[in-house]
Amino acid sequence: MAKQTKLTKKVVEAAKPEGRDTFLWDDELPGFGLRVFASGKRSYLVQYRADGRTRRVTIGFHGRVTAEQAREKAMVLFGKIADGENPAEDKILDRNALTVRQLCTRYLKAAKDGTLVGRRGLTKKASTIGTDEGRIDRHIVPLLGNRKVRDLTPPDIVKFQRDVTSGKTAADVKTKRRGRAIVTGGPGTASRTVGLLGGILTYAVNEGIIQVNPVHGVPRPADNKRKVRLSPEQYRTLALALAKAEERAENWQGPVGIRLISLTGCRRSEIIELRWDDVDLDGGCLRLSDTKTGKSVRPVGRKVAELLKSLREERRVKNNPFVLPGVAKPGTHFTALPQAWERLMALVAEVIAEAEEKGEELAPLPPGLTMHGLRHAYASVGGDLGMTEITIAACIGHALGSATGRYIHHVDATLLAAADRIADYISEAMEGKVVSAKVYDFSTGKQNAG
Repeated sequence: MAKQTKLTKKVVEAAKPEGRDTFLWDDELPGFGLRVFASGKRSYLVQYRADGRTRRVTIGFHGRVTAEQAREKAMVLFGKIADGENPAEDKILDRNALTVRQLCTRYLKAAKDGTLVGRRGLTKKASTIGTDEGRIDRHIVPLLGNRKVRDLTPPDIVKFQRDVTSGKTAADVKTKRRGRAIVTGGPGTASRTVGLLGGILTYAVNEGIIQVNPVHGVPRPADNKRKVRLSPEQYRTLALALAKAEERAENWQGPVGIRLISLTGCRRSEIIELRWDDVDLDGGCLRLSDTKTGKSVRPVGRKVAELLKSLREERRVKNNPFVLPGVAKPGTHFTALPQAWERLMALVAEVIAEAEEKGEELAPLPPGLTMHGLRHAYASVGGDLGMTEITIAACIGHALGSATGRYIHHVDATLLAAADRIADYISEAMEGKVVSAKVYDFSTGKQNAG
């Protein structure tokens, strides 16, 4: 059933389906209308005749497009129609020809323009877009880039997932003049890449390119991210390597940055980009204005506060806002933390060998340990100390829905105590004061005799 009225925000939002799709036509701009689906969704469209046939072009869904924006787009389309163009036919041809590679390009452009809204209603951060680009370039485009988007089926997604899991896209890629990326496969990589592909195809559905997302319903392997744990002996090995790095006149920012990650559980980027304005020593926390999950308040222990206080008094660079100031350019932050980590891992082997020469034994670090692994290790210590999942999540800035945000504001004292106990344990382990986790009383945070 079709009705005629002026399409305004009030009229559009009041429109209800009548058991089937309903059309409302604007009485001031003939051919401009609203389709109310039986599901309750509403989309704007234009209707016209071309080559003896009635044609329709969808402008966009209400909510993503306002009534006035849709009216303006309709006027542009009618102008093209008056010039002899056929927008509906052009859209069909474009849709039929669109490849996965082209869709990915559109998706990334929308993400960079800030018009793509992700989880929790946030736009994608530059770092996340960079990760997406890597997965697109190294997995999605090589395997599916030339496929037509409209032809993709669930079996294609299953095969794609299987190929990534088996390492079909594994490679050693040169990224910068001195950089490289080791591209691997495995179930974790496959799960995360298929998740991204699902998001890209959801974007295609919202843009009217396809009707159904072929990723939906395809089971994915569990993304079993490795839970890294460091023993007290391994923390001691790490600390000795950090001390050696400092002795060898390495830029102090590297060892200090790694120590801060160890004692706070922060992400690498959060420490690299940490500003003095973010440091609240009186409140015992870091007030991060821009993280992966938005604004975040992180409680820190006394050991961290002492380290930051000494840095502020002894290392702070005038007119530089960053805790880890850049080396080459004034006013910038330190960017060589990944390189500092690589050198540190080489020093680990060295301090272990030196200990063996003295008849001592140092524990090797877990194979493939990364700076992000230090974040996991921090969380593991919190678990060993008997802290709840939500407490640990708040300490490291994980998003667990709105509950986490409320928790931070209402139990600051508890979180400060939790962060203090974790940092104390890690710091004492680094200093060799924790002989073994087996004789450490996690309930009191004290070393038992024996």
